[in-house]
Amino acid sequence: MKILFIGDLHGNAPRTRQLLDIADTANVDMIALLGDILYHGPRNPLTEGYDPKATAQMLNRYKQKIVSVRGNCDSEVDQTLLEFPMTCDFAWLVADGKRMFLTHGHLWSPSNLPPLMPGDVFASGHVHFPSARVENGIHIWNPGCPCLPKEGSVAGYGLYENGVFRAMDMDGNTVLEDRLFPATMTEQKTA
Repeated sequence: MKILFIGDLHGNAPRTRQLLDIADTANVDMIALLGDILYHGPRNPLTEGYDPKATAQMLNRYKQKIVSVRGNCDSEVDQTLLEFPMTCDFAWLVADGKRMFLTHGHLWSPSNLPPLMPGDVFASGHVHFPSARVENGIHIWNPGCPCLPKEGSVAGYGLYENGVFRAMDMDGNTVLEDRLFPATMTEQKTA
């Protein structure tokens, strides 16, 4: 299964278009939106290209592939523009036999994890910088932010395929990586 992880679009139409082009090129099976989809929020500056209506229209064309969660900047009125559910605080996915807990990060976070088991994935947005690490057996992923990166990070997204999560910059370069399964002998020899 191939999943595109997107955190914190904040209504940025040009980045939305770029990410959906990436989804098409990569032929993803699913798009995981990790909250803060349309509104920029009162603490964030307006980005060039801020257009929540256009962002919603573009995303709606992919509604069959989208699983989404609510962020702290999302509201019920956003649901009137979006043709896929986005008002839940979390969602579960199962990919390649692994459980993935998706949330924005303002309620559940790496420092306040829900009840997870070793080997599970915790995926969130909210902080606007990427992560791909394992703590106490839990895989902690954050794709970063495509339009308002923070903490010196670059704008980006996440891509999961064949048991590997990669936090990518907007040019498609891997920034961070985490493997759900040990590398195969072939991969170990070529690494």
